[in-house]
Amino acid sequence: MTRKTKRLRRVELATPGSSEKMMAKAAASKADMVFLDLEDAVAPKEKVAARQKIVEALKGLDWTGKTRCVRINDLQTEWAYEDIIHVVEHAHAHLDLIMIPKVMRATDVEFVDTLLTQIEKKLKTDRRIGLEVLIEEVDAMIHVEEIAKASSRLEALIYGVGDYSASQGIDLASIGGPNGYPGDIWHYGRHKITIAARSAGIDAIDGPFGNFNDAETYSEECRRARLLGMVGKWAIHPAQIDPALQAFSPKQADVDAAREMIAAYSEAERQGLGAITFKGEMIDAATVRIVRNIVEKADLIGM
Repeated sequence: MTRKTKRLRRVELATPGSSEKMMAKAAASKADMVFLDLEDAVAPKEKVAARQKIVEALKGLDWTGKTRCVRINDLQTEWAYEDIIHVVEHAHAHLDLIMIPKVMRATDVEFVDTLLTQIEKKLKTDRRIGLEVLIEEVDAMIHVEEIAKASSRLEALIYGVGDYSASQGIDLASIGGPNGYPGDIWHYGRHKITIAARSAGIDAIDGPFGNFNDAETYSEECRRARLLGMVGKWAIHPAQIDPALQAFSPKQADVDAAREMIAAYSEAERQGLGAITFKGEMIDAATVRIVRNIVEKADLIGM
């Protein structure tokens, strides 16, 4: 399946939509993507007012080089549909993505897609807002393959381990550090989400890590996610931006080697060869396919 819009998602910075100060700092940060939050980071009594604060931040701040996203409230709440209508109608040209929390099934994504289509028709624009969804309920994990292919707007699946833990009954003590589990407690979920995302031609993103003072463990969680094919991770605090950028950016030496390998294999193909020796190792089409992922990420970064 053809990949959707390609964006850098090495780090997605969570930012409360009720705080003008934090949104200004987010716009000036090094994060690839910033999502302005209307859900968990905003108290119920502040949710309606936060919509307009987000609109003003999207239109008034300098977001150069960043993907701009808004996380709406859960579709089962009273706020979700007006979150979409208000933010999109007032800041459509300044917004790239809507993030949908607590998706359960493909129909949840289809609902938001339909509403966005109606708004864009009203605005008479061909510019389409993309979608990201959070996989943070056991029902969502069961239906993740159909969710991943629910809409042509969908660009990424995110593993929301906090709410997911509550949904599955995982103890709070198991989150964010050593827990006695014989292995990586998040391995299955990360693996399943990444497979579903790759099959749909979209990105897989690892979710939040709560202790922003523990850079070592955060970096390890980034490494584990990257090894499975995830392309980035959330940052709940600016202190997590640099570790995520480092973890999900290829090293220049690896990029150079990948490009050299691809060039060598392309020349071999022109000579009718199916496998060649490259710097003492046998490489073939499968090898080149793997390293193309490095080059694709490097191209997005500008390396």
